[in-house]
Amino acid sequence: MRLENKVAIVVGAGQQPGETMGNGRATAIRFAQEGAKVLLIDKNPDWAADTGRLIAEDGGSASILAADITVEADCRAIAATCVERYGRIDILHNNVGRSQGDGPTPDMDAEVWDQLFDMNLKGMFMTCKHVLPIMREQTSGVILNISSIASICARGDPGHRSGVAYKTSKGAVNTLTHHMAIENAEFGIRVNAILPGLIDTPMAIERRARERNVNRDTVRRERDERVPLLRRMGTAWDVANAAVFLASDEAQYITSLIMPVDGGLSAQSG
Repeated sequence: MRLENKVAIVVGAGQQPGETMGNGRATAIRFAQEGAKVLLIDKNPDWAADTGRLIAEDGGSASILAADITVEADCRAIAATCVERYGRIDILHNNVGRSQGDGPTPDMDAEVWDQLFDMNLKGMFMTCKHVLPIMREQTSGVILNISSIASICARGDPGHRSGVAYKTSKGAVNTLTHHMAIENAEFGIRVNAILPGLIDTPMAIERRARERNVNRDTVRRERDERVPLLRRMGTAWDVANAAVFLASDEAQYITSLIMPVDGGLSAQSG
């Protein structure tokens, strides 16, 4: 198993209800399948518990912790709890993000801007801040930040109003990833980012269908048509499998990578 004897934190390991699997839940399940002990973090403990049950049914090992990553005390508790329960931290997977409330620059509400940046960027910074001292002491560790193809593409999601805060915050995640990779390389810590493209997850499909008052299949069809590779969206398992590779020793010489998982969507921007 590729993550045997590893301890992983998955932030955003639950998911809102929907027909398909979310990126955080799929990654937590794949980490456990590959032998990792997984600490499941979510603001909603019931959603994290659902992920934990799926892992247990599959024979894996996981425990849950309710935490709000926009609160620094909670981010401190994430790191402390992982060490208390498992003795170390080998992998930090930052999966939390939000785009709801975003919009074009002239229409953007400053309070919503702050909320989006608190979750998409500041929360990621704070989880890393409190995990890094532990990884530095170990002289090993992997941090994976979930960014978005929106950080490097002007277009991509059909039928959805472009938003300045989400795109800008995810661009900053890429910059944060580059900085932390170089800053922590001497300690044997690798830091990479995954940029999902159009992925069939509950967060992507359910809200867009609701906001536009159309059925889910309409949203899926429009998004499928935008993807060069086989004209279909990816699934959460595509993102999770990329995370497994980057978290594993197979990627031991890879750091500061900004990795699209997008079926070629970003290639159309050139």
